[in-house]
Amino acid sequence: MLAADLVALPLLVAVAYGLRLNTLAPPIHDLWLFIAAPLVAVPVLYLTGFYRSIVRYLGAEVAWSLLTGVLVSVAVLAGASYMVPDASVPRSVFLIWGMLGILYLGGSRFLMRRFLVNVLGGALNRQPVAVFGAGHAGAQLVSGLQSSTEFFPALVVDDDPSKQGTLLAGVPVVDRAALEKAAQRKKIAAVLMALPSLNRSRRMAIVRWLETLNIRVQTVPGLADIAMGKARLEEVRDVAIEDLLGRDSVPPRQDLLHRCISGKDVLVTGAGGSIGSELCRQILALSPSRLVLVEQNEYSLYIIEKELRQTIAARKLKVEVVPALGSVVNRGLMEQLCRMHRIDTVYHAAAYKHVPMVEANPSSGVRNNILGTLEAAQGAEAAGVKHFILVSTDKAVRPTNVMGATKRFAELVLQAMAARGSDTVFSMVRFGNVLGSSGSVVPLFRDQIQRGGPVTVTHPDVIRYFMTIPEASQLVIQAGAMAKGGDVFVLDMGEPVRIVDLATTMVHLMGLSVKDEENPNGDIALSFTGLRPGEKLYEELIIGDCSVRTEHEMIMQASEDALSWDEVQFALEAFRKALERSDNDSMKALLRSYVVGYAPGSAGSEKTAAMATRELPRRAVNAVSLPD
Repeated sequence: MLAADLVALPLLVAVAYGLRLNTLAPPIHDLWLFIAAPLVAVPVLYLTGFYRSIVRYLGAEVAWSLLTGVLVSVAVLAGASYMVPDASVPRSVFLIWGMLGILYLGGSRFLMRRFLVNVLGGALNRQPVAVFGAGHAGAQLVSGLQSSTEFFPALVVDDDPSKQGTLLAGVPVVDRAALEKAAQRKKIAAVLMALPSLNRSRRMAIVRWLETLNIRVQTVPGLADIAMGKARLEEVRDVAIEDLLGRDSVPPRQDLLHRCISGKDVLVTGAGGSIGSELCRQILALSPSRLVLVEQNEYSLYIIEKELRQTIAARKLKVEVVPALGSVVNRGLMEQLCRMHRIDTVYHAAAYKHVPMVEANPSSGVRNNILGTLEAAQGAEAAGVKHFILVSTDKAVRPTNVMGATKRFAELVLQAMAARGSDTVFSMVRFGNVLGSSGSVVPLFRDQIQRGGPVTVTHPDVIRYFMTIPEASQLVIQAGAMAKGGDVFVLDMGEPVRIVDLATTMVHLMGLSVKDEENPNGDIALSFTGLRPGEKLYEELIIGDCSVRTEHEMIMQASEDALSWDEVQFALEAFRKALERSDNDSMKALLRSYVVGYAPGSAGSEKTAAMATRELPRRAVNAVSLPD
């Protein structure tokens, strides 16, 4: 570039003379100007940063350095003409030369940039894509893609009629009909959604329409991730179904968030799990004085502790993080931790929650979910903890599986402890499936699609509620802050989603088609495997119809029957004896007797059920109608 400019700038002097004197062969006496022009302009342009710009990624910032460099060069040359003896350069020649210099220097760079981006970029087999959204994010994405080695923007799509027919960085802005035609003619390989600030419902509506095009749909990161430095706008990725499911989240109430956390000592059990780890992140942002992490998995504890310490260092927070490796079944450990660190609030998220796994190992579910909750609650109570919040599940409502039944009995334990009187406020928060949790169906489907299918769905009529982990964690914190003792809070999960529709949408978002009777040549088949042991077609959040609204619009309070503390103690003793015998059938029979609505898919024998029933207190047997 320097060599080209050293040649071109003197030639522009001759062109300036020709334009000034209106002749192709102007008489030029001031030959010094041919040497002075490049020797002055090139160093000045270098000092203004003009030559530091990479041509392939040239932007508007180069215009300022170019304009400054040329104006200074013109001024220096014009001033020098007064000091050269016998100089007779017309003053307008300097101005004409300056304008020609701007046209040449700027034009040559942008022409070369277009050549590198389009001609050479086309030789690299870049994929043509359409950008959906002609706003600020769309403009930045188009600019970034024009310098990409993988994609180039062929179309920009926007629903705003005032933008249609215009050009965005040289790319035409069109309507949906034009995009549909381009997709049918295979002129675009994917659609990139540049709508990071659009609410979830509108994004889902656009995605539903894009599904009909049978084209891969990708997106740019959200504005929050971009602002926090976690991602760049031009980093496209597959549309995460997690971003589309459910409903738009409601801003949390700050007074409820801070009530049990800010300036207090907080303990989280199951801190390395999907819910527990997100609770830790949310709690850390609320500035507790100390955060104790209880986790029985060493690696999970290491990961979350490392992440939290990095966050503390980056944000310069004054929070003490204490990792505690151990199980909630160890009451002595829980009491010791609560006493030593003067814990104010406990969030009990430790649980076995994978339905088929707990169904196959009921003793582990009883020990961890029931006795673990009991020991953790009694340890916290003995240490004088003010609030104890159990993270429960919608599977605790009329459960058909051991996991749900054990979680419901864990609720009964806390309700009984609250009813007998306690200085600790015990409460429970129920919600449905969280997106991205361990065992979630979304990553399973994504993996199956990437491997070519089939996508396994248990039943065509299965429906589930979905909520993002951050929103669920925030609502758990807010619900716990409203508790008075023995409260059962239920989160508003929005509208349920048919799992088969979820699978179909994920297939379409990856640019593939579903293989079925109507489309035998499709890419991915759906396979219905049948309901797994203990699985329900649909989930409920409330036993019965009795619930009331709370001071938070997304949180309801259920009013449900409970057992007395005597009944709970007797049942716990029966559970312990069954655990000692490793008698899974007796444990299931006990759960059937105490948990209202528990109807397992395969009940134990009548003899086993009768044996378990004889261990129950008379009041419990009379209070709950045993199944046949």
